Amino acid sequence: MTRVLVVDDEPQLARLLVINLKARKYDVDCAHDGGTALDAVAARCPDAVLLDLGLPDMDGIEVIKRLRVWSQVPVLVVSARHGSEEKIQALDAGADDYITKPFSMDELLARLKAVARRTLTQGSAAADAAVVETEEFTVDLLAKKARRGGESIRLTPTEWRLLEVLIRNRGRLVSQRRLLQEVWGSSCGTQTNYLRVYMAHLRRKLEADPSRPRHLITAPGMGYRFEA
Repeated sequence: MTRVLVVDDEPQLARLLVINLKARKYDVDCAHDGGTALDAVAARCPDAVLLDLGLPDMDGIEVIKRLRVWSQVPVLVVSARHGSEEKIQALDAGADDYITKPFSMDELLARLKAVARRTLTQGSAAADAAVVETEEFTVDLLAKKARRGGESIRLTPTEWRLLEVLIRNRGRLVSQRRLLQEVWGSSCGTQTNYLRVYMAHLRRKLEADPSRPRHLITAPGMGYRFEA
């Protein structure tokens, strides 16, 4: 049974989340402030955390930063903050995904399932991370080889670096800033046009329908995610 920690200081919303998650056979704990949440992660070892940012004792981004010192538990931010900068701050701090209030319960459950899957598969994922197979293409990061439809595909060194960051964070939303810094260096943290150009190149080379990508997914204003 997947264990989820709900962290929200709104009692009605927290209760709604707990009821819906338990109805779908999740094991659920609840915390109403950041300090209690950190203690609960240490004590209960959840498979995922649903985290509000507006907590009474500390900002949710601070909770993420403290968690990431000693835990890689997947964190799905559930917040009323709609600004792109705040979303990027949460992702840069270590959040795995971000959904804004009000939200569809079906969407939240789908995103929760995606981030929780990282915990359930992380043991084997590290060994398999170098080779990725999808219905459209296969990528071997160690051998620097990509094939689609039985034919080799040539990727440039920059395309390889970008693809590698996304694959090694598969299923996880990677912020634009982080991608830029890891691929182009710390001085290029705001040059989002680089990402648009190179993501378009990768989609043309790898996706069956680049206009409707299945694997190289854009989260507008936030970042990109690789889904196998």
